[in-house]
Amino acid sequence: MSENKTQPTDEEVAAFLATVEHPTRRADALSLDTLFREVTGWRPRMWGPSIVGYGSYRYTYDSGRSGEMCATGFSPRKANLSIYIMPGYADFGDILADLGKHRLGKACLYVNKLADIDRAVLKRLIRAGLDDLAARWPVAPS
Repeated sequence: MSENKTQPTDEEVAAFLATVEHPTRRADALSLDTLFREVTGWRPRMWGPSIVGYGSYRYTYDSGRSGEMCATGFSPRKANLSIYIMPGYADFGDILADLGKHRLGKACLYVNKLADIDRAVLKRLIRAGLDDLAARWPVAPS
């Protein structure tokens, strides 16, 4: 079986965040880093070229596929901020209803800018996602 494309790297998170071109997106990314550190108590690590991850977990699916991924994190993409809550948002509709303007992917939340969402609600969502993940797979701090 193939390895995950997204692997942890030794790139410095601060150096990556400094390369975010758009000033609002860069400021939002720096704020997200602070927020994720506060909620998780963990230092970030780069996963692949553009995901700032906090903690990690190892998984094995029923199919036999296994791997490792960050437990939570974000990526300041050009089009939007991608916020990763593993394994997904299926059980968090009550929290998402209070979040503000967002779109959902499979295990990803998309927001245009932090000003569009309630940061206190985002903190609750991150914590709920980590708790849900830890109920499924052992989560390790970073």
